[in-house]
Amino acid sequence: MRKCDKNKGDFKVNNEIEQQYEYMKKVSEVIKNKNFKYSIYTMGCQLNENDSEKICGMLEQMGYVKTEDVSSSDIVVFNTCCVRENAEDKLFGKIGEMKRLKEEKGTIIAIGGCMMQEKHITKKIHESYPYVDILFGTHTLHKLPEDIYMLLQEKKKIDDIIDIDGEVFEGLPISRNDNIKASVTIMYGCNNFCSYCIVPYVRGRERSRKPEDILNEISKLAKSGYKEITLLGQNVNSYNGGEGYTFSNLLYDVNKIEGIERIRFVSPHPKDFTDDVICAIAKCDKVCKTIHLPLQAGSSIVLKAMNRKYTKDQYLALANKIKESIPNVVFSTDIIVGFPGETEEDFEETLDVVRKIKFEQVYMFIYSRRVGTPGDRMENQIPEEIKHKRFDRLKALVESQIAENNQKYIGTIQKVLVEGKSKNNENMLTGRTDSNKVVVFEGQDELIHRVISLKVISEHMWYLKGKLA
Repeated sequence: MRKCDKNKGDFKVNNEIEQQYEYMKKVSEVIKNKNFKYSIYTMGCQLNENDSEKICGMLEQMGYVKTEDVSSSDIVVFNTCCVRENAEDKLFGKIGEMKRLKEEKGTIIAIGGCMMQEKHITKKIHESYPYVDILFGTHTLHKLPEDIYMLLQEKKKIDDIIDIDGEVFEGLPISRNDNIKASVTIMYGCNNFCSYCIVPYVRGRERSRKPEDILNEISKLAKSGYKEITLLGQNVNSYNGGEGYTFSNLLYDVNKIEGIERIRFVSPHPKDFTDDVICAIAKCDKVCKTIHLPLQAGSSIVLKAMNRKYTKDQYLALANKIKESIPNVVFSTDIIVGFPGETEEDFEETLDVVRKIKFEQVYMFIYSRRVGTPGDRMENQIPEEIKHKRFDRLKALVESQIAENNQKYIGTIQKVLVEGKSKNNENMLTGRTDSNKVVVFEGQDELIHRVISLKVISEHMWYLKGKLA
């Protein structure tokens, strides 16, 4: 694991973050020479993973050492997601497992993230899991050092959750999980209010980071040896850096940073996929020609009910425009099966789009009701049995296209970022193509963390096999 940005660096840090650094120092004095350890559970999307890296950075700045052995932890942090229903079940199961650890060791239990912005969830934790010590929300993550210090000093439970939109804070320490690829959040929140989605309610309205702060962070990562950057946001192509500085401007500027060899981004919204962004992707040699273009549903009727702001025909037209502008572009997507009111004809429209686009990767989800969203209040909910049958049909179609998609790689030369040894065969190395395809091959360890040329010699459903070109 590579640890970087363990100080404020070149960021303009406001008084709030300066104060949190003071609390980090205070906690480090309290636990000095005690060899305290921490564990963290991360649920949800890449934004949550990036938040967890900041949580780890703060904990390590305070003197805690990360461990995978939860039974030896002095503090356990849960960074929650509320997009899917099973995330709640998973969280409550894990909290239940913590009771014995709390009784035997006195371990601090802290729960943060999106789920803590839902009042019915925090109420259940208070009522059913009274041994939880700290609750913090998406807008107060930066105050974790203060929360821990106050808990250690006053032995009182901490609720640190606010309903108003949080600020964009710069300069928090961060401990990254990778030493070659890094995610960089460029904006927070969402203004779209898709009727199935709880995110705007728990992460607030859109707030963009300043371009200079983003570019400074990426430049530091490049100097530390990182090769691939993923720009993160709930809706990255609505990024607004001020004074007319748009997402396309950001792509051009990141593309200029020496040392960075690949740029990815997630997730854009089809309604905001403007011509200047398409042009930037085409012109920037480091921007991967793999575009995540969330579909959600193929039926214009269902898309309207979802409040997605585009039709099936508009989506297909956009995909065709991108294909015409960017040679060899490939697409990945998100699809929700069984949204309220979805008929058999509506579902066939989704299958039709999948057949036409031939997505490189499809993230498939069965619709899950979220308390507080318009979708949850719709009366025409689809029976679970039908949702699961449709999901299986979609899955079968997607898998039938994988071999066909893989065939186009055989015999080609691909640029591959070598990530390390294969998990399934330590005698093989593994990496990913520009299009995010996994490739395994025989090679020397000195190739790790380099971008090399490989000739693809065979396909094996979920991965390709290559040899040095």
